[in-house]
Amino acid sequence: MTVNFKRLKFKNYQLHARWNVVVKVDGYEVPEGLYYSKDYEWVKIEGDKVRVGITDYAQKQLREVVYAELPSPGTTIKQNEPYGTVESVKAVSDLVAPISGTIEEVNTEVQSKPELLNEDPYGKGWLLVVKPSNLQAELKNLMDFNAAVEWHKSLIKEGK
Repeated sequence: MTVNFKRLKFKNYQLHARWNVVVKVDGYEVPEGLYYSKDYEWVKIEGDKVRVGITDYAQKQLREVVYAELPSPGTTIKQNEPYGTVESVKAVSDLVAPISGTIEEVNTEVQSKPELLNEDPYGKGWLLVVKPSNLQAELKNLMDFNAAVEWHKSLIKEGK
């Protein structure tokens, strides 16, 4: 079955309880309704705040996540700058802010159960809630759903 979204055709898609549509690009989930950074993080707008997490692609590349170091609420983060780390059996990787602002909430459950990043990266494995300082301008630096799907295709083609 083929579904058309803004002139793009997707063959591997599924409906999802949390998201209208989730496209699978070579097994990697890309939910509609989010913005994506090239540092493998997603942003979901929730009123005047945003929720941030890592993508399915990121968690699968990391493999088994064993530790997450996140900043405290009240910390200011800046787009494209590191704000924390995730450690897996494979590597330690920086978490890079997809958006600037003040952290209002940290998912402490991820700190005590880092496997949530692997099990549910778009749900229970979220990382931060941020009060953005310049959302509209910085969204231009992120990918929308269609661009993210194409970007994932290019990552797979390049073997990254």
